[in-house]
Amino acid sequence: MIPGTGGMAAYQLVAPEPSAIPVLIAAPHGGRVYPPALIERMRNPGFAALRLEDRYVDRLAHAVAAATGAALLVAQAPRAMIDLNRAADDVDWEMVARGEGDSPQPVAAHGTGRRARSGLGLIPRRLPGIGELWKRRHDPAELEARIAQIHEPYHAALAEALARLRERWGAALLLDLHSMPPLAARGAPAPEFVIGDRFGATCGGAVIGTAFAWFAERRRPAAHNRPYAGGYVLERHADPRRGLHAMQLEIDRASYLDSRLAEPGVGFSGMVDVLSGLVRRLAASVADTGRAPRDWAEAAE
Repeated sequence: MIPGTGGMAAYQLVAPEPSAIPVLIAAPHGGRVYPPALIERMRNPGFAALRLEDRYVDRLAHAVAAATGAALLVAQAPRAMIDLNRAADDVDWEMVARGEGDSPQPVAAHGTGRRARSGLGLIPRRLPGIGELWKRRHDPAELEARIAQIHEPYHAALAEALARLRERWGAALLLDLHSMPPLAARGAPAPEFVIGDRFGATCGGAVIGTAFAWFAERRRPAAHNRPYAGGYVLERHADPRRGLHAMQLEIDRASYLDSRLAEPGVGFSGMVDVLSGLVRRLAASVADTGRAPRDWAEAAE
């Protein structure tokens, strides 16, 4: 549950049994349920929340899952509250209040997470053009509650859903949906999509090739791993040698939102069609990999 909301669920999981295809669509940055206390603490709640969210990517995920039969996991807790694409210890400890008797240098005691140093750790601290997001530090008990009630259950549900898909199909694909600000064109059309697989570590090459072939057929420019290669979700849940494939897909917000990048635009339904076709193609590719002996990697060793 999301602390401070009176019992609002931290995420939605829709996983029909038996599964229709070996694909799970997830949207860890799609949450828009903001507890009043969180809004009160933010310096520029409206603008900052809009910048932090993968705006309405949850609606894309719901529509694509309904069209394809894919399993679905969508966060309802907002990224401003906790970033589900970060490790639980990726914290900027200068943001956390110190009680009486605590170490005066919490950063030295705990260390600062790798992504937290950029301002976008487990609890985002700052954004370019906005600066600091919070009026005051967060209480340690608040951080613990967010991890226990949102972060840990979300990742447990994700792991369990992927395991069920792999058990049925022999292989499974996590499609981690995100959205990005429009990228600059550099001598060629700017990518509308960025496919991330941690530079080949989290997804089979045939599955990645299927994604690029689909976008090429639809004449939708796509890039690979740059500038987004995937984050903690892929690092934690992917194991392609054992049939668990995972790719991150970044979508240009201008492709499906209005000119303010705030509400669904004229391109929304077309984006649902493109993504639905992609998921169907990926499902066939993953199912093919699942037909191979599961222990081929161990046998080869």
